[in-house]
Amino acid sequence: MSLQERIAQSETRIFKAVFPNTTNHYDTLFGGTAMQLMDEVAFITATRFCRKRVVTVSSDRIDFTQPIPAGTIIELIGQVKRVGNTSLKVEVEIYIEEMYSDVRLKAIHGSFTFVAIDDKKQPVAVLESEVQH
Repeated sequence: MSLQERIAQSETRIFKAVFPNTTNHYDTLFGGTAMQLMDEVAFITATRFCRKRVVTVSSDRIDFTQPIPAGTIIELIGQVKRVGNTSLKVEVEIYIEEMYSDVRLKAIHGSFTFVAIDDKKQPVAVLESEVQH
């Protein structure tokens, strides 16, 4: 399998409904909850890509461009954007979908860096040598 095929197959999409128990006093999704969901989707994407243990080492930048109101559906999309020797970068976007209309907006974008580790928590190669670059 080529690197591009592996990247395409690891793309992760998760849908969630935004309920009142996840919102703040403005009736919009807590920023911390959004970041937790993004890290989870990024982790799943990274794991699906390399099929190794991975840990989050950083979140580089998270841009909140639209508030996410209660009573909407969100889609989180994780995609591998860069692959290093022991690390990889995953970008996650969150889109808002209104439940009863076709309105869809990009609300949040962020990137997360992961390192692949072994049983002793030491960095290991993200990919085996047989993967074509």
